[in-house]
Amino acid sequence: MALPDFQSFFYPTFLMIKDKKEYSIDELRNFLTKYFKLTEDDKSEKVPSGTQTKFNNRIYWTKSYFTKANLIESTKRSHFKITKKGVEFFNKLENNKKITIKDLENIPEFHSFKYGDSLNKLSVEENLIEEKTPFERLEDIHQLLQDELAHELLIKVRENSWQFFEDLVIDLMVKMGYGGAKSRKGNSVKRTNDEGIDGIINEDKLGLELIYLQAKKWDTETTIGRPEVQKFVGALHGQRAKKGVFITTSKFSDNAYEYVKTIDPKVVLIDGKTLTKLMIEYEIGTTVVENYQVKKIDTDYFEK
Repeated sequence: MALPDFQSFFYPTFLMIKDKKEYSIDELRNFLTKYFKLTEDDKSEKVPSGTQTKFNNRIYWTKSYFTKANLIESTKRSHFKITKKGVEFFNKLENNKKITIKDLENIPEFHSFKYGDSLNKLSVEENLIEEKTPFERLEDIHQLLQDELAHELLIKVRENSWQFFEDLVIDLMVKMGYGGAKSRKGNSVKRTNDEGIDGIINEDKLGLELIYLQAKKWDTETTIGRPEVQKFVGALHGQRAKKGVFITTSKFSDNAYEYVKTIDPKVVLIDGKTLTKLMIEYEIGTTVVENYQVKKIDTDYFEK
């Protein structure tokens, strides 16, 4: 049979996870293969760019949308299970035999994801907005993909250990040009748990200036206030440090941001949203799937 459309993956995914057990992505692939009675040829059909299969792509977006709607939760790497909200949601729609994006939009978390933060947010299925040019619509879709990637990144970071998070922070700082070349990472970065400082990195290749690091892997609902930042600043004073970076997977309060504007040493606060933005920009934990070139007429060529 032909591979079903994206939304057709929703209902059978719920059929598999409704027993509240933990499942892996591979188990979901196998379940959907049997449910849709797919052949290897069906599953090997590529997206137009040829970079991945439609089957895996639709599984990825199904899991991503369910996560956004808080219907499933990650339990460990590549594993997930249904949430209490997911059970309640499925019980209401089980007799329908079909679940659509419109159904997901009735969930506040998913509605906020699609329409909350950006006026330009839209789903891939709704990208034909007559008021916008094709180029503007392309930019909107790109932003949607970036937002989705950032969300997935934050989940992946939080699933890993605090040691992994500290390594990630160092990798990011090095990729941004601090601490010297990657090959000198071991020589340019010093780990320490002394007085609230998690690491020290050279600002330049010569080590003329040092940057002190604080890395906190907390849940996204936690807000770091001024008192926690003051502890870090106190540790900086104890080291006679001039510069510090406080990085977290959660967020900072307005008071914390206002506080660092008025103090010496210089302290930069990087919350979860900014962290994932930088990870995407510097390709930490991400990889390029496809590059699209948008071309236009070269008027100079025709005016020779």
